[in-house]
Amino acid sequence: MEPKLAVEEAPLTKQQRRNELWRAVKKNKWIYFMILPGIIYFIIYKYVPMYGLIIAFKDYKPYMGISGSEWVGLAHFQRLFTSSEFWMILKNTLWLFGLQLLIFFPIPIILSLMLNELRSQFYKRSVQTLIYIPHFMSWVVIVSISFVMLTMDGGIINGMLEALGFEKINFLMNESTFRPMYILQVIWREAGWGTIIYLAAIAAVDPSLYEAARMDGASRFRQMWHITLPSIRSVIIVLLILKIGDVLELGFEHVYLLLNASNRHVGEIFDTYVYTAGLRQGQFSYSTAIGFFKGAVGLVLVIFANWLAKKAGEEGVY
Repeated sequence: MEPKLAVEEAPLTKQQRRNELWRAVKKNKWIYFMILPGIIYFIIYKYVPMYGLIIAFKDYKPYMGISGSEWVGLAHFQRLFTSSEFWMILKNTLWLFGLQLLIFFPIPIILSLMLNELRSQFYKRSVQTLIYIPHFMSWVVIVSISFVMLTMDGGIINGMLEALGFEKINFLMNESTFRPMYILQVIWREAGWGTIIYLAAIAAVDPSLYEAARMDGASRFRQMWHITLPSIRSVIIVLLILKIGDVLELGFEHVYLLLNASNRHVGEIFDTYVYTAGLRQGQFSYSTAIGFFKGAVGLVLVIFANWLAKKAGEEGVY
């Protein structure tokens, strides 16, 4: 018998593609309805305010409005990059981000792997609950608890040091203790919450892979190393890419609550500097230029990290 020739399908016309799209929308209308509030939120609070970025290129005067203010081009960016404070703020921001990336980022992965190995469901859920709770406390509460523990006037830690014969340490006013205190508070508040995504990814791993590994005599550590970690690698890569995009976005509230005159030299970051320059000193155009710079750096780093992940054979975020 002669082989049948494959019949090439004619390309769809523009009207046919439109009809196909409309049928897909009608078929999944409830899914689109569910995501509608999220879309509206991002349009109103993320995209519409982007119009205000134009004041980074103007000498903005509130009484003149955005359109009436004088155009100054890149003057605010030149001022930012030539400022002596810029390099101090950039160094501090990169330091704190590096601590988050190297110390904090792996901890939720390690915690989720450890929790996954627990066989007692009651103990597992109890531990999960205990490590989740700090996430629901504001940074004001976290920093206040740290203040009570670390203060020299009746603090628990300094009381223990004094009881052991050591001198008291002024943790709150010391430059050398600012960064360790910052990263420990981040771990305390966010490490447990970060395990949720990894535990969900681990739950999706095919159980037959573990059964086959056990039949081959693999220990639990070998199963974790050769099955669990490779199975959640794509999730780790995606979260790492998103984390890299926040390199200059460390959060205002936490650092601001820790700042004082003694540790400002190692604690001032872009977020707190924007607040000081923009709201306290009224330099709206200058602070907007700083925010524009932060966003641009984050966008470039996300694109680069995603490209690097694609080159390494991973899926990336888009």
